Formats: sequence, C-alpha cells, structure tokens
Amino acid sequence: MTALAEPETEIASKAPTPPRDWHRPAFFALLALTAVLYLWDLSASGWANAFYSAASQAGAESWKAWFFGSSDAANAITVDKTPAALWVTGLSARLFGVNSLSMLVPQALMGVGSVALLYATVKRVSGPTAALLAGVVLALTPAAALMFRFNNPDALLVLLLVAGAYCVTRALEKASPRWLALAGVAVGFGFLAKMLQAFLVLPAFGLAYLIAAPATLGKRVLHLTGALAALIVSAGWYLLVVALWPVNDRPYIGGSQDNSLTELVLGYNGLGRITGDETGSVGPSSWGTTGWSRLFGDEMAGGIAWLLPAALVALGAGLWFTRRARRTDPGRASLVLWGGWLLVTAATFSYMSGIIHPYYTIALAPAIAALVGIGAAQLWRRRDDVLSSALLASGVALTVLMTYLLLARQPDWLPWLGPVVLFGGLAAAALILFSGQLPLVTQRGVAVLALVVTLAGTGAYTVATAASTHTGAIPSAGPSTGRGLRGGPGGLLGTSLPGESLTALLKKDGDGYTWVAATVGSNNAAGFQLGSGLPVMAVGGFNGTDAYPTLAQFQEYVRNGQIHFFLGEGMSMPANSGSDVAQQISDWVAASFSATTVDGVTVYDLS
Repeated sequence: MTALAEPETEIASKAPTPPRDWHRPAFFALLALTAVLYLWDLSASGWANAFYSAASQAGAESWKAWFFGSSDAANAITVDKTPAALWVTGLSARLFGVNSLSMLVPQALMGVGSVALLYATVKRVSGPTAALLAGVVLALTPAAALMFRFNNPDALLVLLLVAGAYCVTRALEKASPRWLALAGVAVGFGFLAKMLQAFLVLPAFGLAYLIAAPATLGKRVLHLTGALAALIVSAGWYLLVVALWPVNDRPYIGGSQDNSLTELVLGYNGLGRITGDETGSVGPSSWGTTGWSRLFGDEMAGGIAWLLPAALVALGAGLWFTRRARRTDPGRASLVLWGGWLLVTAATFSYMSGIIHPYYTIALAPAIAALVGIGAAQLWRRRDDVLSSALLASGVALTVLMTYLLLARQPDWLPWLGPVVLFGGLAAAALILFSGQLPLVTQRGVAVLALVVTLAGTGAYTVATAASTHTGAIPSAGPSTGRGLRGGPGGLLGTSLPGESLTALLKKDGDGYTWVAATVGSNNAAGFQLGSGLPVMAVGGFNGTDAYPTLAQFQEYVRNGQIHFFLGEGMSMPANSGSDVAQQISDWVAASFSATTVDGVTVYDLS
C-alpha cells in the first residue's frame, strides 16, 4: 500500500503497459463505437434546439449575423449567449446547407473528439487501460450522449475544457509556460461558447499547476499569470469588439436590458445564475431547491449520477495513497486536476440559485470519467492489498446500488435490469475482496463481471437517450421521446413549425421585407423562420423580456414597410422582471390591425 507513495508516478508507474497491439486497436474501436452511438439516426431530432438552429441559419446567410450570433439574418437581436458554438454550426450550414444534419453532426464529432482528448490526457499519466476506461465512461454517460446529439453550446464547451485539461497535463510534465498558456486559450474560447461556466475548471487547473509543476514557486506563479493573460485575451477580444462596434450597426444583445454584452455576462447569463438575480428570467421558483441532493434528484440523476459515488471513492483513495508523494508527483496532480474540476462544478450546480437545467451536468462527465478510469485501473492492479481491494469493491457496490435506485424510478423500463445489476454487482464486489487468492483466469472473469455490471445501467440509459428524439429548449436524458415539432403556435421553451398555409403566406412576397414577420419570443420566431427560410424578428428576445425593440422603433419599422406580419397574440409566459416592450408592441398591434387565423396562428398584416 505504501508503494503508492514512492517517488516517480505513484498513481501510474507501477502498472505494466499493455501491448501496443492491444490498446491501440481498442482505442480506435472506442472512437468508432462512440461515433456510431452519437451519429446513428441523428436527424430524427429534426432541428433539435430550434432557437440555435435558427441562429445558425441566419449565420449561413449573413456574416454579420454569424459573427454576432444573431437570431435572424436581418440582425435584429442576438441569442443570449456568446456565439462560438454558432460559429461552428453556422459554418457547417454554409458548407452543407441548412438542415438537421449540418446542425447536429458537428456536435457528435465534438463528442468523439472529447473522448479522444480525454483518453490522451489520462493516458499520459495513468496509462492506456485507465485511459480506455475513462473514454468508455464518458461515451456512456447519458448527459454526454444527450448533448453530443444536440445543438446547445455545451458540446463545444466540454470539448474545449477537456482540451484545456490536456494542455495543463502537458504543462505539468516540464513546467511548460507554452502548454499552460494554451490551456488558458482553450478555457477562454470556452467562455465564448458558454460564458462564465467555462471558468469553473480554473481553480482545479491553477491548483494542480501551483502544487505540482517542476519549477520554483516564483516561476509557477509567473507561468500562471501568463496563462491568465492568455485566457483574458482569448475571451476578452470578442467583448472588446462588441463594445467598440457602433450600436446602430449591430444587433441588440439578447438577454441584456441595456444592449450590453458585459451586462449579459455579469447578469442574466453570468453571475445571476449563481445568485438568482436574473433580470428578465421567467421566475426563480422554476429551478428547484439547492443542496448536494440536487445532483441525485429526479431532474439530474439520470444524466450523471450513475458513477458519481465511484468517482468520489476513486478520488479519496488516490489522494490517500499519494499523501506522502513528492510535490511534483504527476499522479496526484492529475487527481487534483480532475477532482477539483468535479468538486467545484458539482458544488456550483448544487447551490446555484438561478437558471439551471439537467443537461448542464455534462460538464461533470469528463471529471467523473477520468477519476473512475484512474481509480479502477490502479486499485485493480493493487488488488492483493486489502485496503485497495476493499475500496475497489466498495466502488462497485456503490455503483450497482446507485444503478438499482435510479432504475427503480422508472419501473416500467427494463424492469429486470436493476435486480440483475444489483445482485451481479454485489457478487462481483464480494469476489473482488478475495480476488488476490483466485486463479488468474478467474480474476479476469471477476474484472469483466465488475466492468459489465457497473456500466450496464449507465450504458443502457445512454443508448435509450441516443435512441430518443430530443427537441426544445430543455432536453433531458433517458428513455423518453422528447417533444416534437408540431403545427400551430410555439411557446417560451418549445418551437413549432408553421403549417403549409402559413408557410405559403410568409413566403409570398417575403423577400420584399427586412423581416417577413415579428413575434414575441425567440422560440416562436425560430419556428416561423426555419419554416419559411426568411428572417423573423424575435420581439423581446428569448423570454420576451429584453428591451428590444422599443414600441417607437417597432412602429418606425412598420411605417417603413420593413415588417410584413405580426404573429401570435403576445406574451406566452410572463416573467418576474425585465422590459415590458413586447407587451406594449403586442397591445399596439392588436389595437391597430385586424387579425386573421391561419393554421391556428393569429396573424396581423402590418403592410
């Protein structure tokens, strides 16, 4: 047991390296199977999140819309995020046309890339077996399968953060300021994908380097300062460009109340997510109670909790066994990196008071996967040690118990799986305790049994997630069909495509207007825009609570003949704060123009 604390790479150096002709084909097989899982029948989800698909459509038609992340090609208002993820899908739509696959295939490829980068990162410290286990766990995490088959910004965020972890791992080997600066660049571009959430990994990255880099304390601090500068430049250049761009020549910044990207970062889509003070949100009561139990609750557990207890066991075991290691020990440094990532992100998700959705938990998946891979491989190699075998057995037992409890929440779905996993897993855990006394062939059989039962639940749930269609603003993992796109009016968090009659009406003479229509809320606008292929103004932005356009601006657009139709009857869901300009515009339109109904949608002809 004390051998784990000897000099050199205590977490990994004792492990014999598998033959190259074994682990390399296994790695490529992992990537191939991950690609099949994430790409198979991908178009079944249609536009997936139509809010982002519409913005990608706009970016395919207008470079200005692409750069700013506008909801429409006429550049009325942006989405409520920085636009890096839309840069990817917008370019894809330009190259391959505006369709479901051009939106979703890039996400799936980001998933394959994330698995490959995680493998490369873990392998450098803990060997190929641990790396393969980590890659398998990431690929078979339901939240990962959900978001790598969906067009939210989370796929790009995770890819960039795993890239950052790889760069930190390389930097730790020789105290390389260049690799550390590249980590800062990766996180900085992660900010351009999903703002402040990208920064949750920074404490772990910084602490790992500060503790373990083979350089003097002064050089370590200097290198971290340089990496911070690289991060600021890679994230801040876009904020500076937007701030300096003439306001009248760019779209309104969606999600803000004063047309400011800085306000968006610090308010509604930034610190407001932590404090709950989100001007323009639909209400703080929507996001559930805070506390550590949140990750194990009905909303989030199915996406991420399957191997979370095992990851914590692995983290605790690794830190205990390396407690006497030298400062620069790379094995302990990797535990600090992945463990810090997991703990900081989990604590933030557990206690944040603002908007949070279950799919956010994909950000935990790489850390859980890395810790499980590292811990399982190393504890198994030291199974002759009583404490190591006990810890490994406890990890298996906790995982199968968690699997049983999670599957019990859906008793009508594969009702046999939970009991099989539970009894098989408890048997495997018992055998692990005595594995050192078993014949080698039997030991390998025990290892296969333990691997199968611990991955059975999360694997089945992941396959079910990939086999389901997912649309709308809040997708969730698991064996559900999701919400499809239907005709008629949409709503705050869902999108509907217009019927044939309304589509024909919108397209008729549509090219003669800046916006073929206007409607309250971005999801409503997205459906009409994707259906017609023409710009539709999202009055009030995502929630209908942004201060754009003002009533006077809207009236001027109408007088100038820039908007053909107003669709719908106004606010679909009131918010607890923010601007009421959308309601003012809706009231003015209703009082000033006659309404007709087409395919179930109220239509006002503003021409």
